[in-house]
Amino acid sequence: MVEGAVTSGLDARCVVRRGEFRLDAAVRIEGGETVAVLGPNGSGKTTLVEALAGLIPLDAGRILLDGRVLDDPAAGVFVPPEGRRVGVVFQDYLLFPHLSVFENVAFGPRSQGRSRTEVRHRTRFWLERLDVADLGGRRPRDLSGGQRQRVALARALASGPALLLLDEPFAAVDASSRVQLRRALRDHLDGFEGPRLLITHDPTDAFLLADRIFVLQDGSVVQSGTADDIRLRPRTRYVADLVGTNFWLGEASDGMVSVGGHHLSVADRGMAGPVFVTVHPRAVAVYRRRPEGSPRNTWETVIVRIEHHGDRVRLQTGAPLPLTAEVTPGAVSALGLGAGSKVWVSVKATEIGVESA
Repeated sequence: MVEGAVTSGLDARCVVRRGEFRLDAAVRIEGGETVAVLGPNGSGKTTLVEALAGLIPLDAGRILLDGRVLDDPAAGVFVPPEGRRVGVVFQDYLLFPHLSVFENVAFGPRSQGRSRTEVRHRTRFWLERLDVADLGGRRPRDLSGGQRQRVALARALASGPALLLLDEPFAAVDASSRVQLRRALRDHLDGFEGPRLLITHDPTDAFLLADRIFVLQDGSVVQSGTADDIRLRPRTRYVADLVGTNFWLGEASDGMVSVGGHHLSVADRGMAGPVFVTVHPRAVAVYRRRPEGSPRNTWETVIVRIEHHGDRVRLQTGAPLPLTAEVTPGAVSALGLGAGSKVWVSVKATEIGVESA
């Protein structure tokens, strides 16, 4: 990890032991790049955030940010949190309840010893940038979940961080707010020039917000790559289960969704405009001949890839709508399936998830 280390962005290998649990994860993020660490509870995601933020020391490894060593146990180097220039947005936001919104955002630059004039300028700038300037006099208890998220992000950015860490940023908001906040966060991340690390257990957040994805399991990175690398070529059964859902951007109108020119009939006829479309691989039925009854969401395609994962087999299909289907080994044998096989696939309208984009 030391050899060939980058001089800008984040270059880290974090080894932390907590009882029987051991985190050993290497992460590199260039400036202006968003990397998502995706994994279930207990995989080590929060431990990674705490190590990068300086809340816990490494047992081994090294953390470099823009070429500066922040933690290196072998060399006896440990920079405390206040000296790291790392901005953190925790999943419960951790806003100071006794301070106003303005005072919360001003806390960082003020603790850095900046002048009163600069503190006011930086605070007002980020409150306006995140569209919460009118909330400056309120206390956190008087804010909605979405407003608290934006204030927490403003507080993290007001200190001028070199690295931005977002720990489950949508955990405290309801499903109806998640879509709007995800879009807003994506816009704000585009304006931050440093490396960004997003911690999440939701593949949709990772697919939509990250340039690259690291999948963490039991303290280790089991796979990394782009969203398509992870979704279409899972290396383990665990990854296949975690991120196996088919995911597209589409346009909805009157019970139909257009995805890349292919039309799907959906159960929700009230959706209109840009939407996210999801289909679980197990909801895709596969036939050698056109099924009887001709369900509306039925089309002919070809198998381009077959992957065996224990008692399940994942089939990657081609045009007109590439997707992943999951069947049993027995079905593969009975249907005589292989790469290049022509098949018919079918998906019930009720099995298609649609959410406003």
